[in-house]
Amino acid sequence: MTGSVTSRVIAVTGVASGIGATTAALLRSRGDRVLGVDLRDAEVCADLSTADGRASAVSGLAAALGDAPLDGLITCAGLSRAGAPQVSVNYFGTVDLVLGLRPLLAAAPAPRVALVSSISSTQPHDPALVEACLTGTEAAALALAEKAVADGRPHEIYASTKAALNRWLRRIAITDDFAGAGIAVNAIAPGVVLTPMTAELVSNPQWKTVMDAAVPMPLNGYAPPEAIANALLWLVAPENSHMAGQVVFVDGGAEVVTAVRS
Repeated sequence: MTGSVTSRVIAVTGVASGIGATTAALLRSRGDRVLGVDLRDAEVCADLSTADGRASAVSGLAAALGDAPLDGLITCAGLSRAGAPQVSVNYFGTVDLVLGLRPLLAAAPAPRVALVSSISSTQPHDPALVEACLTGTEAAALALAEKAVADGRPHEIYASTKAALNRWLRRIAITDDFAGAGIAVNAIAPGVVLTPMTAELVSNPQWKTVMDAAVPMPLNGYAPPEAIANALLWLVAPENSHMAGQVVFVDGGAEVVTAVRS
């Protein structure tokens, strides 16, 4: 990847572990300033599962920036454990932060936003939950997530949050507020990544069999977090000047395999 010549300021959510931690480390290694957001062990500590926490994250980042613009935002924060909190963090925790930070991004010379989606966005999900997310009715979305758990469909929640995120991304990326302001907004959709979030699944033979069937990755198998982080770094680089609303699958070929099968 071609790095930027001058140091930039990039906010990264979910910076305490996994893809977020790896991404932050790579950014710092090339000389960029990282403003991390997480529950703890970050420059800005905030709970993205609540509206107040998201507002606190936005104000905390604004205070940390001072008079400087925000050159980029990478949203790695997410929950894998099935339940209503997935909706609050994975979808609303991302959307509200992007919208809240838009004015700070618009002030930068080459602003970029990179979201973390998932191969799960292509898998079975709850259309009503997706629509509730897209209409911004968090209370209704949480209720639908709780119903999915009660009905024995907990696996649909994560997929629904990522499917909603993809649709929201394509909706806003080309608007005057983003493309019109020079803000490139795109996403990386990983397959199975070797992080603390997936460690339990990968180490369990039964779950590994299920996972391999759902996410077949013929190219090099499970991905190290660096594979996703490097893709995210390119999306927020100034050189990425003309991508808007794209979801790029970094999944070892899983999306292609499942598309051919269907």
